[in-house]
Amino acid sequence: MLVKHVLDRKPQGVTTVTSEKTLLDAAAVLSARKIGALIVSENGESIDGIISERDIVRGISAYGPGCLSRELKEFMTANVQCCTPADTIFSVHERMSSGNFRHMPVAEDDRLVAMLSIRDLMAARTQMVEAENDALTGMIVGY
Repeated sequence: MLVKHVLDRKPQGVTTVTSEKTLLDAAAVLSARKIGALIVSENGESIDGIISERDIVRGISAYGPGCLSRELKEFMTANVQCCTPADTIFSVHERMSSGNFRHMPVAEDDRLVAMLSIRDLMAARTQMVEAENDALTGMIVGY
């Protein structure tokens, strides 16, 4: 299964923030949207960085709660790994697992098109297993 098949089932749109926003601003958006990561983008199309719940926790742990008023650019991951709609969900899942992160932007022609979470990939893999199980059951029973 390809990333584009997963995206077909996801709502469109990605929430972004600019690097001048604070950690507190990011935390508020993450909480309000019930999501785990935000793309940092100056224009809503480029991928300048990513900020996750983990990044916020690391900042608080290292600098105390006063860091919540500091800009995201101090805490975001700037070298963001991305995938494309043509990548397989298996290759993306492997990259996320080996890199120990749970969110990956999807880019096409250097433009942000979506965000994948590990949950999206696990749901897709579960659907694949269920479809294979149904097909095998049908072959055995004779549907």
